[in-house]
Amino acid sequence: VQLQASGGGLVQAGGSLRLSCTISGARLRDYGMSWYRQAPGKQREMVASITTTRGTNYGDSVKGRFTITRANNANTVYLQMNNLTPEDTAVYYCNRNPLWLAWSWGQGTQVTVSD
Repeated sequence: VQLQASGGGLVQAGGSLRLSCTISGARLRDYGMSWYRQAPGKQREMVASITTTRGTNYGDSVKGRFTITRANNANTVYLQMNNLTPEDTAVYYCNRNPLWLAWSWGQGTQVTVSD
């Protein structure tokens, strides 16, 4: 299975980005998915997750600002990020749930928020 994350970039504080994660080699409809991020010198953290029935869960630091959605017919998971802050700067990755069954991580997509 391959994971292709895209949509990152450089944005000013308060701005928005929409990340996409397209899966190949598996049917998205069969899996719960999560977005993770890793900032330099920090551990990877879960940002948002979505079940096969579209139930969602968010990390405390992004609640109310980020929204995870899925398009099974496009084999793609999205992360809408609003009101970004410099603390959101990281490489963002997607993967399946649960984490202990994770696929190969892929390169992720860099999000940089300037103040």
